[in-house]
Amino acid sequence: MPDEDHSAAEDWLEAELKDTLDEDYEIELEDAVLSMKIREIYREAHGPSIPRPEYFHALLHLQSELIRLQDWVVHNREKVVVIFEGRDSAGKGGVIKRITQRLNPRVVRTVALPAPSDREKTQWYFQRYVPHLPAGGEIVLFDRSWYNRAGVERVMGFASEDQVQDFFHDVPEFERMLVRSGIRLVKYWFSITDEEQQMRFLIRIHDPLKQWKLSPMDLQSRVRWEQYTKAKEEMLARTNIPEAPWYIVPGNDKKRARLNCIDHLLGLFPYGDVPQEDVSLTERVFNPDYERAVLPPELYVPPKY
Repeated sequence: MPDEDHSAAEDWLEAELKDTLDEDYEIELEDAVLSMKIREIYREAHGPSIPRPEYFHALLHLQSELIRLQDWVVHNREKVVVIFEGRDSAGKGGVIKRITQRLNPRVVRTVALPAPSDREKTQWYFQRYVPHLPAGGEIVLFDRSWYNRAGVERVMGFASEDQVQDFFHDVPEFERMLVRSGIRLVKYWFSITDEEQQMRFLIRIHDPLKQWKLSPMDLQSRVRWEQYTKAKEEMLARTNIPEAPWYIVPGNDKKRARLNCIDHLLGLFPYGDVPQEDVSLTERVFNPDYERAVLPPELYVPPKY
């Protein structure tokens, strides 16, 4: 390769790396748009977190391993379901975002279902979740799941106690059925303290980029903290089965929670390198008689920036 071509390639790779890091910084800004007062209180409550360069270095390494896991799942036609549960603002969405950030959305998809419709309320409880289960070569991440019945539906009175007890009776066998069908089922509970949730709710109230995350239901979860705690403890005790155990992720430190969860998830699978087709860039066919059409300027997005 001529020196000038090699230099151009290096410049392009450097630009691509900067774009990648810019994307990471954009995501990290979601934690940074705070009033100075709340930022000061938050830092006092937490102390120093993992240094940003160390965090990004670890995150990029783990994300490269997630790509290997993805390729292994596709190659072996594996079926993977990962459930993320936890209190409101516990960090479920943050870790899901980092897991999916560099993966193929045709292989890895996130399911976050809204409240059930009137029709769905008359169905078998698990019915609306079944269509979202993976086929071979797919990974599905549930941002909340059928465990809504043991948590928010129970605490807020959307399900009767008989329905909750039926759920506890049915869910172990439902999950055993999934495992017997070849699905690898992983369940995470993100755990934060009372004080941490209150701080994160305050951040959401004062951060215009996060206010949409705070719903009246979230505010009720603050009022009913102890009820949620009791419901969580019973849920974990009655649904922690050998075929699909629960894993608890301490979530007060968001960055460490993300890294620890992704590292643990990778450790659950015997993935490795799989055969890859060689990819090469072929030469473009050049037609000397072709002239590129000049398009009307009104078709272009205005260059405001």
